[in-house]
Amino acid sequence: MADLQAIVDEIHAKLTPRLGEGKVADYIPQLAHVDPKKFGMAIIDVDGEVYKAGDCDEPFSIQSVSKVFTLTLALGKHGETTWNRVGREPSGSAFNSIVQLEHEEGKPRNPFINAGAIAVSDLVLAGHTPREAIGEIVRFVRYLADDDSIAIDPEVAKSEQATGFRNFALANFMRSFGKLDHPVEHVLGVYFHHCALAMTCTQLAKSALFLAASGRNPLTGHTVVSKQRARRINALMLTCGHYDGSGDFAYRVGLPGKSGVGGGIMAVAPGKASVAVWSPGLNHNGNSLLGSLALEMLATRTGWSVFGQ
Repeated sequence: MADLQAIVDEIHAKLTPRLGEGKVADYIPQLAHVDPKKFGMAIIDVDGEVYKAGDCDEPFSIQSVSKVFTLTLALGKHGETTWNRVGREPSGSAFNSIVQLEHEEGKPRNPFINAGAIAVSDLVLAGHTPREAIGEIVRFVRYLADDDSIAIDPEVAKSEQATGFRNFALANFMRSFGKLDHPVEHVLGVYFHHCALAMTCTQLAKSALFLAASGRNPLTGHTVVSKQRARRINALMLTCGHYDGSGDFAYRVGLPGKSGVGGGIMAVAPGKASVAVWSPGLNHNGNSLLGSLALEMLATRTGWSVFGQ
């Protein structure tokens, strides 16, 4: 395998003069205070070797990256019936758009836009109180990362709850079409809290390793999901993981990935490694500007791409 530490160091050095580019997600008040010059990167290969640089061990708000974990939990609970509630197609619209939802009678286009993740939160809530569902999500992520220190940032969750008017609108809209089983306040409580998970790049790369290794965590030997389910989650990350910038990310990087407006991106090179990058400045699609560039440079240098070298 290529000298990954040298590649990570080179990417970090090349991007250092550009730190601070992009726009921090200031519409969530708590995220507006994040230093835009932060940059971290971590790669963990399927043998467990770790390669990292920059602020890779500083926790940040993973935001929508958490939607991969809640989808995995919902599929574990509900199997293929999950797709009765949420689609599998790229949206081509902004991540918080309501227009498409009206046109498609309350069924969100995919699980990674806000409406879709709200529907998935509703599925995870089945048989639970909101507190129990949130606890289940946190335990699952700790299990994946093999790290009990991972927690939700209560200030970020509070900040989202106070300003999440668009998400309340999406959830109420879906409820009006009979697409949510639980009270809107309960569903959004789960949604806001899982988006407020704080993790480091190293923890995030570890938690995605099962998707790089056919559903099995190679560090613990635990099977998390079947090989087929891992492949399908990766397919959704590739086609829908970056909002309405998903096609461009697939074109430039060619790896399954999921971004969040906290500036994190989790990516998977199937059979090889999992990767996490963090740079808070976002591009116009709401994806990390330098994080996307870092992953493009990584894919170019390593030849990692699901489309071939």
